[in-house]
Amino acid sequence: AAAIGDGVTALGSSLTIKILSDRSISAPRFGIYSHRLGNAWLAGGASNSGGKVLAQHFPLARIIELSAAIDPKTTTGLDYYPLSTSGERFPIADPALPPRLTPRPADDANYLKAMFEGIAAIEALGYDRLAELGAPALTSVRSVGGGAANPTWTAIRQR
Repeated sequence: AAAIGDGVTALGSSLTIKILSDRSISAPRFGIYSHRLGNAWLAGGASNSGGKVLAQHFPLARIIELSAAIDPKTTTGLDYYPLSTSGERFPIADPALPPRLTPRPADDANYLKAMFEGIAAIEALGYDRLAELGAPALTSVRSVGGGAANPTWTAIRQR
């Protein structure tokens, strides 16, 4: 990220998002903080959702296998908020927020897809929350971390 409005999403064990901003953004009630970077700021936060939730349900080889069976252009219609345990830091700071991983489809690929969709929704909410608090308009998103290598998940996030 080099220009104001550039975003970075890290899809590792947790979901972390940052946007390059011309101003510091701090909102502890949403788990948002900023780090100075030259004459700009990296504003964002880290969710308790992410790859560690997926890994609790499927080993990496199975995630890769199931991802190949997912149509990323369609939606499951499920409203998941994938967490390992109760509690979230960002974009909702709520130590009691429960995981939402039901109803569970019988098909493992649809279950994984619903988790991908849920984490993508958290990412979108995070960028929306930053915009509400004065972050610049999001112009691009760079993806890093292990999850960034999954083309199915990337397509779901783009949708």
